[in-house]
Amino acid sequence: MTATNTSLIKKLLLLFLVFGGIYFAKPFLMPLCMGGILATLFLPFCNWMEAKKMPKWLAVLTCLITLQLMLAGLIVLIGFKVAELLNDVALLKQKFGEITTQLQRYIFDNVGISIAKQTEILQQEHPSVKGIIQTVIASATYIFTNLTFVFVYFLFLMYYRNHLKLFILQLTKPANQTEVGHVITSAAKVSQQYLLGLSKMIFCLWVMYGIGFGILGLKSALFFAILCGLLEAVPYVGNLTGSLLTLLVAALHGASPSVLGGIVLVYGLVQVIQGWVLEPLILGAHVKINGLFTILALVLGQLLWGIPGIVLAIPITAIFKIICDHIEPLKPYGFLIGGTKSYKMKGRLFFGAKP
Repeated sequence: MTATNTSLIKKLLLLFLVFGGIYFAKPFLMPLCMGGILATLFLPFCNWMEAKKMPKWLAVLTCLITLQLMLAGLIVLIGFKVAELLNDVALLKQKFGEITTQLQRYIFDNVGISIAKQTEILQQEHPSVKGIIQTVIASATYIFTNLTFVFVYFLFLMYYRNHLKLFILQLTKPANQTEVGHVITSAAKVSQQYLLGLSKMIFCLWVMYGIGFGILGLKSALFFAILCGLLEAVPYVGNLTGSLLTLLVAALHGASPSVLGGIVLVYGLVQVIQGWVLEPLILGAHVKINGLFTILALVLGQLLWGIPGIVLAIPITAIFKIICDHIEPLKPYGFLIGGTKSYKMKGRLFFGAKP
């Protein structure tokens, strides 16, 4: 076996060990990463308060309370609209029952399975009430525990941020400390830019979807506008999922074909405005990751950490790209992950990463 093959095998083995460690360390790493990325979002606010002579502990505590109030407000708003939507549960059950009956008849006519046998199979697969309650309690406990850890990590990462930065600088050679400090600052800024840009874009999507669904006369238009906007946190997949859910519920409510077509039209127009106007203006090029690695990051994030991994995939990948762009041996990987554009080098035309 040649030295090149041995080196390649070692690199692949190291890669699998790293991802294996990330997978099994999910209970520790996931809330830590979430808290760290949220902390970068509040850094400018915290620095501003400290510049106004506010004590550091009070500035950090104010950031934590602000974060909790924002999350609480969002939960209350969504909960209010969900409760409003649940008022139509009886109608939805009736519509769902009619669709189920039609589907059972179709299966009987084309497959030959009797309706009684289909009902028996569904009853066997139907979860018990006790099982549903246990699942809900376990999920609520899991969410509450992880959210508590996120808040704790957020608090202490904000308070000890300078201490941690000095620790990292002490690990590097004096000649490289300036460059490492620049990498840390750039990584924090790219996370801020992504989260702030995403928040602005979600707000714009709320407005556009709200206007579009309102013009169509869609019931609970505000709720579906908020849903479609929030799901934008998951690129490509999220906005499509929100629109499909809107179509499904509208169809169950007996919406006319013109309204259903209008929902599709609104979705298409919003996607055009988002892709050609909002993303270039709000997100910019600094967090631009090409489509291939966006999908790869989302799939890998889901495989490793589930839904939290999907939410964290893009900012973590953007931070990784910044690190690669500042470390000479890793620059090809930053080039590979980044967006593409044409540029000239040594008199020839190349396709390369955006600066």
